[in-house]
Amino acid sequence: MELVKKIDIHVHTTTCPWPARFPASRFAMPEELIEIYDKIGVEKGVIQPEICLEGGFHITTNYEAKCVVDQYPERFAWFCNIDPRQGSNTEYTDFTPYIQFSKAQGAKGVGEVCSNVYFDDPLMLNLFKHCAANDMPVIFHVGNLGGDYGLVDEIGLPRMEKVLQMFPNLRLLGHSQKFWAEISGDLTKEQRDGYPTGKVVPGGRLVELLRKYPNLCGDLSAGSGFNAVSRDPDFGYAFLEEFQDRMYYGTDICDPNNINSPMIRLASFLDEGVLSGKLSYEAYYKISRGNAEKLLNR
Repeated sequence: MELVKKIDIHVHTTTCPWPARFPASRFAMPEELIEIYDKIGVEKGVIQPEICLEGGFHITTNYEAKCVVDQYPERFAWFCNIDPRQGSNTEYTDFTPYIQFSKAQGAKGVGEVCSNVYFDDPLMLNLFKHCAANDMPVIFHVGNLGGDYGLVDEIGLPRMEKVLQMFPNLRLLGHSQKFWAEISGDLTKEQRDGYPTGKVVPGGRLVELLRKYPNLCGDLSAGSGFNAVSRDPDFGYAFLEEFQDRMYYGTDICDPNNINSPMIRLASFLDEGVLSGKLSYEAYYKISRGNAEKLLNR
């Protein structure tokens, strides 16, 4: 059986080594990412610019992302990023010209959206409206209000569900601890900020929402995505099998030291699943690269 090289739906980089999270953390340079990718079997990464200062000290621009892609077109693709407060900082800002410009420059989606506003804030609904109108999938991070970064929602993700209902043709790729912790039916408020362990209990809100809304997808990057599917491997492989058309392999590498992070182990988890027969080859291929190929080749 042939193992496939992965496409990483979610990675961060910059054109100069500059601290993103003081005192020492910095985004990996493209050359450092390529070195990591070669070690873990990743063919290409999709750059997610960081344009808001919530959660960091340094922004990475859409222009930087495009420059990296221009330099390494076989190894990287890119999403453009937009903060809903940009422009006129109102719910009437017309984002369509900017989105269309970015698409013409090769952007394949919008993300990673990390703005610390409510998921259903009028400003955010306006951005979602323009993303939907221009067929741009969105990768989002879920956070707490204040002292955090990411779109704000309560346990159970009711505000996200409202958006899924409002924009049925908008593909939303969920990410972060507060998103992936919802995979288990016994989730508590204390657990959702971290990495819950142990068997996954039936009745998880995320599973319910994935079954109900075909436009909801999973960005499996970071420790949160890996933890969600690996904490209970039998459940995890069955989950990936069921939602194989809407799951995307990812890393969320933010620092060259992430080569030692659990997020890197997702690739081997997928490989082990298909080799052991716990994951079908069809599901394995789609999650590892097939779904990303469809998204990037639109």
